[in-house]
Amino acid sequence: MRRRERKSRKLRGWRTHSWGRVGQHRSRGQRGGGGRVGLLKHKKSLLLKLTNGELYPLIGKHGFYRPSREVKAINVGDLSALADSLIRKGLIKEEGGRYVIDLTQLGYGKLIGEGRLTRPIVVKVKAASAKAIRVVKEAGGEVLITQ
Repeated sequence: MRRRERKSRKLRGWRTHSWGRVGQHRSRGQRGGGGRVGLLKHKKSLLLKLTNGELYPLIGKHGFYRPSREVKAINVGDLSALADSLIRKGLIKEEGGRYVIDLTQLGYGKLIGEGRLTRPIVVKVKAASAKAIRVVKEAGGEVLITQ
C-alpha cells in the first residue's frame, strides 16, 4: 500500500475541494440512506458483514399471525330477556308450545348457564356448558348442538 499525501492541503482555497456543487459530499445522500435502508440493494456487503452471512435477524417476516378464537357467549338469563324482545319483533318461531331460538344466526357461539329461564325454549347453538343444558331442560326446553 502506498501512502499518499492528502489532497486537502493542495485544495485549500478551492471552495468545493473538487466535489462539484457546494456541500455535495457532506450530506446524508452520500451514505445511501440511513439505518437499515438499502441493505438488500446497495449496502449488501454491509449486511453480510453485520450478520456474518446469516440474514435472519434483519431480513424477512418473522413469527406467525395468530387469529383470535374468542367465542361470543350468552348467559341463559340474558337469553330469557333476549327471547322477550325477539318475540315482540316476531323473529322467533313457536313449535309445540316452545320457542325456537337459533343463536348462531344471532352471532353467538356458546350458551353459558348463569341465570334462570321462565319459559320452555329450544336453543340451537354450536356449544353449551353442562350447567346451561341442565337449566334449559329444567325449564322444559332443549339445547340442540349444531356443527
